Amino acid sequence: MESLFSNRVLVLPVVAWLSSQVIKIIIGLAVERRLDLRLALYPGGMPSSHSAIVTSLAVAVGRVDGFSGPLFAAAAVFAAVVMYDAAGVRRAVGIQAGVLNRMLDEYFENHNFAEKRLRELVGHTPFQVFVGAAWGFVVAWFGVTR
Repeated sequence: MESLFSNRVLVLPVVAWLSSQVIKIIIGLAVERRLDLRLALYPGGMPSSHSAIVTSLAVAVGRVDGFSGPLFAAAAVFAAVVMYDAAGVRRAVGIQAGVLNRMLDEYFENHNFAEKRLRELVGHTPFQVFVGAAWGFVVAWFGVTR
């Protein structure tokens, strides 16, 4: 078990993910002026924890095994796909959920209908992805000592 926790390539992405979730709570507190711990459980928001974890993984692999090897290439391609998905497909789903929620509000505003609202904060803006990637880079770069 000790070797598992000493594996920087495994530990640093977890640190990047956990710390980005804490940052979401802090940003939520600053913006909304209330503490909402649920922000740590929801996908979406600032910064992108998806971007932080995959960027941290790729940078940690590069720092440990070198940036010219196939393992770094695989981690970098994986990171690119995840970040594209976070800013593209998942964001589109969130926008569609917002439209559907507004349609439900308009249609059922005078009826007794208990509709379940769709979660709208699913994806990330490109800026949220960039900030998440930058955070993951910082965590991994300074977390791996050569």
